[in-house]
Amino acid sequence: MTDIVSLQGLLAIFLWTALLVYGLSSLWWVVEVTVLSRGWGQNSEEVWGLDDIQVRVLTIDAEPVVQQTVNALPDGIADVRVIAEADINIDGAQVHVVPDDFDCNATNKGRAVEWARRNVDADKEYLLYLDEDTLVTGLTGLPDADFIQFTEKPIYTGSRLTYLCEVFRTGYQFEQLGFHRLSYPLYAWGGGFAIRREIEQEVGWDVATITEDTNLIWRAAKNRDLTYQLIDARFRNQAPPSLKSMIKQRRRWMSGTVGDDYLLPPLYRPLYFTRVIAWAFSPFVPLLAISSYLLPGTAPGIGLYSLLSTALLGILFVYMLFGVVAYRKHPILWPIFLILTPLAVILHSVGALWGVVSPVENFEVTEKVTADVIEQANDLNQGALAEHEGTDRLLRESDDEFEEGIFTDDG
Repeated sequence: MTDIVSLQGLLAIFLWTALLVYGLSSLWWVVEVTVLSRGWGQNSEEVWGLDDIQVRVLTIDAEPVVQQTVNALPDGIADVRVIAEADINIDGAQVHVVPDDFDCNATNKGRAVEWARRNVDADKEYLLYLDEDTLVTGLTGLPDADFIQFTEKPIYTGSRLTYLCEVFRTGYQFEQLGFHRLSYPLYAWGGGFAIRREIEQEVGWDVATITEDTNLIWRAAKNRDLTYQLIDARFRNQAPPSLKSMIKQRRRWMSGTVGDDYLLPPLYRPLYFTRVIAWAFSPFVPLLAISSYLLPGTAPGIGLYSLLSTALLGILFVYMLFGVVAYRKHPILWPIFLILTPLAVILHSVGALWGVVSPVENFEVTEKVTADVIEQANDLNQGALAEHEGTDRLLRESDDEFEEGIFTDDG
C-alpha cells in the first residue's frame, strides 16, 4: 500500500512539473500578445527611403528561385546583391560568388554572409537580408531602428500538411509583437530583416552556428542597447514542399537555438528553456488533460489540475486561430483548421523533438520550388509572379486549393 501511495506521489510531482513548464511558456505568450505588445507600432513611421537600402539575397545556386525574389522587389531599390556559392545569372542584381578557399569560423550560410560583410561594398544605411525564396510585399521604406524584423506568411507550395503547420506557426509568432520590449528578442527570421550596416560590420557573422540570424541579434543585443522594430508586412516565403523537408528544417531550428542559448543572460534562460520544452513536447499536452481525469478524484489538487491542463490544451487552438486570422482565411474555413490543430501540433513538433534528442550540427537548405509550381498551386496565371501580378491573390492565400482534397494523401 505504501508503495502505491509513493508511486502516486511521484506521478503527481511529474504531472505538476510538466504542467508548470508548459504553463509558464503559454503564460508568457499571452503576456507578450496582450501586455508587451502595446505600442509595438508606435515608432514604425518611415524615416529611411528605399534608396537607403541595399538588398542581399542569399542562395547556393537556385537561379530561378532567386530571380523571382529579385523580380518582386520594389522598383525604388536599386542596390540589389545576390550572395551565392556558384556563378548564376540574375537580371536586376549584381551576383557575388563566395570563393571556395574562403575560410572563417562560420560555416554554410554564415560563412557566405561573413564573406560578404568583408568583401561586398555597401554605402547604404541598411542591409536588407532576404532568403532566396522571399517575396517582398508592401515595402516603401524603413523606420529608424537598429534591427527591423518583417513578419512572414508562407505560401502554399503543394503540401497541405506543411501548409497547415505554417498557419499554426504563424499564429504562434504573434508573440513577436512584444519583442520590442525585450532586451533580447527571442528569435529572428533571417528570411526578411534589415539591420544598420554599421552594426552588422561591428558584430559580424564569424561564429559557428546553424541559426545565424538569431545568433546575430543575440550578440548585437549583448554588445549594445539594440532598438528593435517589427513590421507586419507579411513577406511571402515558401512553406516546405514536403513533410520530410519541414521536419529537417524544424530540427535545425531547434538544434541551433539550443546550441546558442549560452548567449542569453541568466534571466532569459529559464524562459527559453520552457519554450524549448513546450515546442518539442507540445503533442503530450493532451495527455496532461487526460491524466487529470484518470487520477483518483480524491487526489490533492486534482480539480485545479484538470482546469489548468484543459486550459493549456485550449491555447493550442488559440495559436491556430491567430494563424487563420493572419492568413485572412474566410471564417467559414476556421472550423476546418481548428479541427486539424492536433495534427498540426504533432507534425510541427516532430522535428523540434528530434533536435532536442539528437541535435544536428550541419546546415541543410530547405527545398524550394520554382515560380511555375507556386503559380499552379495557387491558381495564378503562368508568369504572374514575374510580371508582378497575383500579389493580392497571394495575400489572400489559396483557400480553395487547401480546402479541396484536404483529407487526401499529402505526397
